[in-house]
Amino acid sequence: MTYLPSPFKAVASLAITAVVAFSVSANAQLRDNSTNFNKTKSQKAAYTKKQTSGRETFSSAEIVTKGHSFFGSTTNGLAQAVEYVFQKAGRPQGYIIGEEGAGAFIGGLRYGEGTLFLKDGTRKKVYWQGPSVGFDFGGNGSRALVLVYNIDDTSDIFSRFVGVDGSAYFIGGLGVNFQSNEKLSLAPIRTGIGARLGANIGYLKYTAKPTWNPF
Repeated sequence: MTYLPSPFKAVASLAITAVVAFSVSANAQLRDNSTNFNKTKSQKAAYTKKQTSGRETFSSAEIVTKGHSFFGSTTNGLAQAVEYVFQKAGRPQGYIIGEEGAGAFIGGLRYGEGTLFLKDGTRKKVYWQGPSVGFDFGGNGSRALVLVYNIDDTSDIFSRFVGVDGSAYFIGGLGVNFQSNEKLSLAPIRTGIGARLGANIGYLKYTAKPTWNPF
């Protein structure tokens, strides 16, 4: 699979230069969004099983099967990671499969693209971008399987999602964390080196078209 099509092929080479300009603004924006996010306690505990009732959902077996076909045989911890998410959040109404790249230096930038799948067979191309916070050095890519909760329509995904502090979990070369906005909750599962990005709480903005602007 090709890593990331244009315009994201240049991210790795441009990331270190771009991040110096973006870092201060990214961290300031992140603090503002985190403040607003923490005002609602229910968002702090973004993963709750009770929120998933009344919608068609995927089983853990379906998610594991999709994940294994996408990640390959190197992700022996996938079943455990999916089980962890299901214990915390229940059965998802959708999932995103895609790839992302990141170039970071204290405050980093992350770009990705993938496809959103809903239980009724609906699918939609999506892109995401945003800053991450932490010591993420270099430009690298990872594959991502994102479980999506409380979604009714593909357009619901086009929003900004804040990382839930303290939700990071690592197993078998995979990293999991939770993100939320006023309606949806997301549980990204990432592979390899990209897995450690989940430990750095930032936010991601999902869009219908690719953009260089992470804010």
